[in-house]
Amino acid sequence: MGRLGMAIAVLLGALTTPALHAQPAHRAILAEKLDAELTRLVDDFEGVAGVQAIDLVTGEVFAVDADLVFPQASAIKIPLLIELFRRESEAPGFVGERRTIDDEVRTGGSGVLRHLSDGGTEMSLEDLAVFMIVYSDNTATNLLIDAVGMDAVNALMDELGAPNTRLQRKMIRPEASVRGDENLSTPAEAATLMARLAACDLPLSAAACDRVKSILSIEKGGPFRDPVPTSVPMAWKPGGVEGVATAWGIVGLADRPYALAVMSSYGHEGAALVRAVQAAVYDHFSRLDRSTEYGVRVPLRVLPARGGGPTP
Repeated sequence: MGRLGMAIAVLLGALTTPALHAQPAHRAILAEKLDAELTRLVDDFEGVAGVQAIDLVTGEVFAVDADLVFPQASAIKIPLLIELFRRESEAPGFVGERRTIDDEVRTGGSGVLRHLSDGGTEMSLEDLAVFMIVYSDNTATNLLIDAVGMDAVNALMDELGAPNTRLQRKMIRPEASVRGDENLSTPAEAATLMARLAACDLPLSAAACDRVKSILSIEKGGPFRDPVPTSVPMAWKPGGVEGVATAWGIVGLADRPYALAVMSSYGHEGAALVRAVQAAVYDHFSRLDRSTEYGVRVPLRVLPARGGGPTP
């Protein structure tokens, strides 16, 4: 039975029960509307797309083609960031190690480190991670891949139950991409990874987990951020190359945080899809945020503790 059918059954049953028991039907109707809107957005996209959102309070999942494997572009930098701080948890001081920025390691594409003088700068691995996430710097990313190793990132993803999330090449390696050595994931694995990060349910120390979230939360713009008010914290990273648009994130609504992954390929309007999906999901969760079981929105300070997952 679909959510709408379940909602009708609950509503009919409520005719002979107290009014309070009718309220789950309202939430089911809202969920059915979000399911329908996400399905419409994915179906109407000119290429191929997949979405998964996870309610960090209830664990409810909204998914459309979430098990399809997509190229990740720069979103694959999130698993690399997590592995970097797993190493820091294991060997404190690791992220303080320094690397020289010179012509031997510099690469093209996005970022600012490619413009620095040959050998004129040394940076810690932690600072390189900030450049990798905030500026999507590819030189920083490749240095971090050298520091931790692709095999270690993929082994961590296996440990976390994400076998389709693969780091298989450095940034700006078109010849490797042509060979099929693509960086990959699925919406289901990415959203689950972000939900685990929100709860610090990862093989990281508490301090390392908090630092990963703080780096991902440094303010940056883009279609994944645009539909969400700037007052709402977000920990996220987008990715994009020609034909591909992706984004993984945690949206920190005070009473209804959620994790979301959006991925697309074979498209020309991937950024527009990311924006539309985020707008639909945020609209749903913001309706639940601070709402009573009757749909009345009340000040956060008077709500009982809900036991939801940590926000960014």
